[in-house]
Amino acid sequence: MKKLLATLLSVVMLLSLAGCGTQVNEPEVPETRTFTDSVGRSVELPAEITKIAVSGPLAQIVLFALAPDKLVGVASEWDETAEKYLDTEYYNLPLLGQLYGGKGELNLETLLASGAQVVIDVGEPKDSIVEDLDTLSEQTGLPFVHVTTNTDMMGEAYRMLGDLLGMEAEAETLADYCESVYARTKAIAESVDKVDLLYCLGEQGLNVIAKDSYHSEVIDLLSNNLAVVDSPSSKGSGNEVDMEQILLWNPDYILFAPGSIYDTVAEDPVWQQVTAIREGQYYEVPFGPYNWMGFPPSVQRLLGMMWMAEVLYGDAVDYDLQSEVSEYFSLFYHCELTDAQYQELVANSLS
Repeated sequence: MKKLLATLLSVVMLLSLAGCGTQVNEPEVPETRTFTDSVGRSVELPAEITKIAVSGPLAQIVLFALAPDKLVGVASEWDETAEKYLDTEYYNLPLLGQLYGGKGELNLETLLASGAQVVIDVGEPKDSIVEDLDTLSEQTGLPFVHVTTNTDMMGEAYRMLGDLLGMEAEAETLADYCESVYARTKAIAESVDKVDLLYCLGEQGLNVIAKDSYHSEVIDLLSNNLAVVDSPSSKGSGNEVDMEQILLWNPDYILFAPGSIYDTVAEDPVWQQVTAIREGQYYEVPFGPYNWMGFPPSVQRLLGMMWMAEVLYGDAVDYDLQSEVSEYFSLFYHCELTDAQYQELVANSLS
């Protein structure tokens, strides 16, 4: 009997030790990780991120393409046209406000109640970006990160965001698309004699997007932007000029922003003195669910590139614009664009 008890005790001890050994060897899943953002800030983040907030409309557009189901809210309300393209669950996301500018400041109370694990800022870094994000992190206890991008860096921005969110494969698809469209557009721009052009906006059409501004990247790439001014505005409203200056520039082509004076210039005797108007070489930039040329200057500017190249240099373009726009809407808005929707988008925008 003693021998039997000793044997059983030995077996129990061995099983116990084996069990302990298994537990010791199990890899521990880290709860946090360190991420270095575009302005060199080392930010501690949850290892797995399922809920994100955005700092502004530019980031909203970029992140909606990559991770719509992770968004806990929007920085600015979608334009009413977005209801045609977006699922209701996205269109009705709560409003969080914006970090910089815009129509509403970031609502910290709403942000904290949203359950967001990280707040992501995308775009051109402000001079005070490091101080601003550090201060907000201290105030809220939430990590804030910045990812710098402009049109030619959009691919790398998506790769960084893919790393941040653990969505590398999805981000690579978007990154490849961005780089492909940009490279193709750049090749077109380098193969043509660029036209003299102005981008006009405002109720009177007397604001212009100045050359070498953050908002003029696509315009400068695909045209000879005549709007050379002393201090290019960093705002989407552009630089205000007068009609005399527009007559002096006398562009061969004009792009009018949505909501400007596209519908009335043909009957205006003053605007008829401009070559672009007199010869019918003026177009209204497509809008839906955002302005295709920017404002905010986000990834939808790829749509503006493809459209602008088609309008100005159709003979150098070897793609079908409708097919390209439909692919963009599928990738970035998760929407299958109908033929009727496409025709509505480009109603005043093609020859």
